[in-house]
Amino acid sequence: MQRIRCNIASVTPFCDTVFKVILTPSQPVTFAAGQYLTVVMSDEDKRPFSIASSPVNGEQLELHIGAAVAESYAMQVIEAMQSRDSIEVELPFGDAYLRQDLPRPRLLIAGGTGFSYINSIMETLIAAGDTTTTFLYWGCRDQASMYQADKLARWAEHYPHLTVVPVFDEAVAGQRQGTVIDAVCSDFISLGDYDVYIAGRFEMAGAAREAFREKGVDERRLFGDAFAYIK
Repeated sequence: MQRIRCNIASVTPFCDTVFKVILTPSQPVTFAAGQYLTVVMSDEDKRPFSIASSPVNGEQLELHIGAAVAESYAMQVIEAMQSRDSIEVELPFGDAYLRQDLPRPRLLIAGGTGFSYINSIMETLIAAGDTTTTFLYWGCRDQASMYQADKLARWAEHYPHLTVVPVFDEAVAGQRQGTVIDAVCSDFISLGDYDVYIAGRFEMAGAAREAFREKGVDERRLFGDAFAYIK
């Protein structure tokens, strides 16, 4: 684990509820796609966020921080970054990083800003020229919350091995509606042959694990950092 000071290069809104943060580390950093860092607010207060960038681009760290409520846990981090030139982070953390040891098809699942975790994995696979069959499901409340919809569309257009499935809580014309977990379970008879990567709220990850067990998922190939905190 490294503790590193980073210059705050930019803090810009993706949309009304999500901010894109770019940090420039003061020294080289090492992490795996899908790992996370903690923002050091104080020695007693360290707040975790997925690293959205790929380790292929080690010169900067990208974060996607959902912050819509004043004085919330996440908004406090955004406000701190907006008022400072630099901040300390600790990294890397997490065991749900990208595995490329077996040639198995992949299922990538994000809820809300859990897309940051999936983005790191996807950018790494793209940089490596990986063409393994991949399904990407992203669940959001509404179209405005799907803050990187344009990127999803570009990926779907340029990479024939990739199937992208947006899922919305609210009705959106021509799009899937419901929970992202229900969408996956509806589309797959069995998950036994897949590497499954998932990021989102803890309750979503817990529900997914229960549902995917019924679909025969190999839990040794089910990756999500939430599982370290829920039993």
